[in-house]
Amino acid sequence: MRKQSADRSQDSVFNQTSSLECINVLGVRVSAVNLKSATGFIQKAIEDGRREYVCVRDAHGVVRCQDDPELRSIHNRAFLVTPDGMPLVWALKRAGHAESDRVYGPDLMLSVFDAGSSKGLRHFLYGATAETLEQLQARLLAKFPQARIVGSYAPPFRKLSTREETEIADQLNRSGADIIWVGLSSPKQELWMAHMRDRLEASMLIGVGAAFDFHAGLKRQAPRIIQRSGFEWAFRLLCEPRRLWRRYAVVVPTFISLTAFQRLGLRKFPIEDAVFGTSAPKEAAAKV
Repeated sequence: MRKQSADRSQDSVFNQTSSLECINVLGVRVSAVNLKSATGFIQKAIEDGRREYVCVRDAHGVVRCQDDPELRSIHNRAFLVTPDGMPLVWALKRAGHAESDRVYGPDLMLSVFDAGSSKGLRHFLYGATAETLEQLQARLLAKFPQARIVGSYAPPFRKLSTREETEIADQLNRSGADIIWVGLSSPKQELWMAHMRDRLEASMLIGVGAAFDFHAGLKRQAPRIIQRSGFEWAFRLLCEPRRLWRRYAVVVPTFISLTAFQRLGLRKFPIEDAVFGTSAPKEAAAKV
């Protein structure tokens, strides 16, 4: 796909989602977006009546995709895979996407709520606990009084039965939501979105993970300067060492070594055709 000229306005980019570009990061298609453009693409897709899902991705998720073909396929069929972590932002900029920037899940949620308030977009909150959802909804409505939150649901912390899935799908569809915000842990939320996508009438399913806890005031976010430094993982590790030390002991060295192999051409990471579930439009992929 031909690169967009530097002087093209953001508004014109939103007119066609086919203009969306992406790069190949270890076989995962990462979208060349920033917060403004990602919000615009989501709005345009809703206006067009598309039925899609969005993955908000960091280095940990990309590494996890290496040993999970289904999870990798889910990401590569997504409408957007936003660069949630700074290593993915740096990869986009190295590939020539100078305007790309971090699209952090909590920021994306606030941006879409803000942009959708004047358009009457209907939101549904799926995930976390009933108490968290109550606090989250109150805080979102305090910040965006015109926002339309048409429902919320805290699923049980176990695998849903077929009957439960059907009942939940019916509840979500009856709500008339345009966007279902999914606040589950990763990869649970990505698996849920891909599994339920064809059964839900909402235009957008957006997995934002811990954004529910952050915006409900239950967890502390890293300061902006740390978020931009690429060391947010270290901040999270200090906050939850017992839960996260094994994850980062594997993720950090694995991501650094594998991306070095890819950049040097020592190992290929092809973006394979989707083989699980429904397919999404293919977009151009560039080498990191």
